[in-house]
Amino acid sequence: MPQKNKLVSIVISAYNEENNVTELHKQLRKNLDYLNSVDFEFIYVDDGSSDKTYENCMALQKKDERVKIVQLKRNFGHEIAMTAGMDYAKGDAVIFMDADLQHPPVYIPQMIELWQQGKEIVLTKRLDNKDTSGLYKLCAKTFYWLLNKLSDTKIMESAPDFRLLDRKYVDFLKGFNEQDRLFRGLLSWILPQENVAYIDFVAPQRFSGESKYNFAKSLRLAINSILQFSVMPLRIATYLGLITAFMAVVLGLYVFVEHFFLHNPTPGYATIMVSVMFLGAVQLICLGIIGEYIGKIHIEVKKRPLYMADYVAAKGKKRDKKDI
Repeated sequence: MPQKNKLVSIVISAYNEENNVTELHKQLRKNLDYLNSVDFEFIYVDDGSSDKTYENCMALQKKDERVKIVQLKRNFGHEIAMTAGMDYAKGDAVIFMDADLQHPPVYIPQMIELWQQGKEIVLTKRLDNKDTSGLYKLCAKTFYWLLNKLSDTKIMESAPDFRLLDRKYVDFLKGFNEQDRLFRGLLSWILPQENVAYIDFVAPQRFSGESKYNFAKSLRLAINSILQFSVMPLRIATYLGLITAFMAVVLGLYVFVEHFFLHNPTPGYATIMVSVMFLGAVQLICLGIIGEYIGKIHIEVKKRPLYMADYVAAKGKKRDKKDI
């Protein structure tokens, strides 16, 4: 009896990528159809797109029954889109990638080969991105430096969400119940010392469209990343308070000495105003940091479902409506 091929699930996150999904699938088939040692399923996750991404994915499914579609009811964000795809993936290994063709399908056979050789996690490292400016690269480098200085969990720089995970780690990640999640951080938290491989690549320009991560979204992601994997901002607030208190004591001693020993009383209006403004700013910063953590606690304790989605398999039948 011939041995059954293992299944590899490819989870593709797509948000307003109507002009990219068709070309992506064409490249996926070009690079994967010659592989006879494994079978594939392609899970396109439509993250609440407002264009024809879903319709184009349906057109792909009519031509290729291996295509499955997870249609999120609204835009839940990239991390949740990957979570939804992972929840529906049935493969012995799961490959995550974006639909913008900046994660080149040509590297997938190498990922699978490494997995078949015993590597349970295959990560990619982006050496360069031809679609980003020098300023963006500098900001990204600064962000990773700051994140790894503040966080107990070290996150590899320039490691995008283009990776392969063995089923063992997929099932482990599915056990996380966090509402606000960062896959790179979670994976770094569980990353083993052995059976991990790395592939270097250069990200080409987007085939079509523009990046969905503007400055505001990138800044929000940076702040969330720090808050999720570190309590260091709270400690910094404490240190700032102690330093401010020390400065206040020193200033008080200086005024006391100058008035009673040097007999040189100084008008206090300017000193008082500067001190009040400085202390007020410190207090607001500390309250803001505390508020960010309280806000995250507020979101987590509600235990709301992560998403609501329809799952569409071959022949256009909606097999399942999932609320997780």
